Amino acid sequence: MTAAAVATTELTELDRRNHRKLARAGWALYDFADTIWSYAIFSWAFGLFITDKLGDSLGNVALAASVMASVAVNAAVSPLLGAISDRYGRRLPFLLAFTFGACLPAMAIPFVPVPAGIALFCVAMFSYQSCLIYFDATLQLVSTSENRGRIASLSTGIGYMGTVFIGLLILIANLSVENAFVVAPLLFLVLSAPTFILLREDGSRRSGGDPIGAAWQQTWRTIRSFSDYPGLGRFLAARFFYTDALNTSVAIMAVFAVRAVGFTDSESNVVLLGLTLSAIVSAFIWGRLVDRFGPKRTLFTVLTIWAVALLVGGLFISKAVFIIAGIAIGTGFAGLHVSDRVLMYRLSPEDRLGEFYGLYGLVGKGSQVVGMAIWGVTVPLFYGSLGVGAYQLGILTLLLSMLVGLYLLYPVPERRQG
Repeated sequence: MTAAAVATTELTELDRRNHRKLARAGWALYDFADTIWSYAIFSWAFGLFITDKLGDSLGNVALAASVMASVAVNAAVSPLLGAISDRYGRRLPFLLAFTFGACLPAMAIPFVPVPAGIALFCVAMFSYQSCLIYFDATLQLVSTSENRGRIASLSTGIGYMGTVFIGLLILIANLSVENAFVVAPLLFLVLSAPTFILLREDGSRRSGGDPIGAAWQQTWRTIRSFSDYPGLGRFLAARFFYTDALNTSVAIMAVFAVRAVGFTDSESNVVLLGLTLSAIVSAFIWGRLVDRFGPKRTLFTVLTIWAVALLVGGLFISKAVFIIAGIAIGTGFAGLHVSDRVLMYRLSPEDRLGEFYGLYGLVGKGSQVVGMAIWGVTVPLFYGSLGVGAYQLGILTLLLSMLVGLYLLYPVPERRQG
């Protein structure tokens, strides 16, 4: 090989390495962008918007019903969506379509009648949940088996930064709830663009068989095989209950802060931003605890802290108590995600991780449906007689769910058999 050919080869390899770095940066930026949408629309704006328009009772019913409908439908069709993308060998076109599906309907919510706004939120929420399916599947495009964990953790950290970014923007620019419905989706669209520009797929299409039917059959095979893996079924049952409390807390925290505790919309954003910062700082601590003491002991500690915080926050209504309990819950967000993901890995067979983690995700979505259903019944049912006390009762139902999760988790083994 001539010197010129060697130089050309080296230059080509350098270009490839540089493109891989750019592709990873563009991929991670999507996580930054989608958390902007999640925080601004789901965690903050929609709950405040709908309870302001419809009042506490009907507003909480609408909030619960819309989240339940969108998440339940998404959970039901998740295997189908994944199978279709496997069939065509591409994720990015689906990811792009659902990104627009999350953004465009959300932007129209403040400008249409309330029933239409609820319907648009359901479409946007369904699309956002679908985005996560395809985004997770694109990890293989920017990583190898040697660096996959590092790339994934980098993306997660950048995602937390997106939450902080939009929280600060709402604070500094004094964005109203109505403004957030427009600004956050626009930022999602703009900041996610590099993902679609820089990532490349080979588009290899799978042939033969029925991928949709195969996806459902695989799910049922996974469930039937629980008895072969001691503790796994019990762990997923525990996860159903404690993620019920987690997911419902995320959906209703801003509403609780404003309607029950007495914060203004702007103050609630500052409080939620502080909880996010506590999650970022504590993530490093929880990771070390998982490595030192194991995921089960760490997870049990996290859930115990959550139970105490929910008890205190449910019994005592004041801004100071809410902030203290909220910080405890915020630190637990990171601890729960770190520890229960690792525990799931330890309990699952290494050669079937994909299918077991698929069921792991379905359990989390199913629990969100149940948690929002309980909240949507409890608060409206008792608001007329208890007033703010109905919100406290709703929080205590989350505590009960958390305690059931703790009870089911206790006998789960630390690792898979053998």
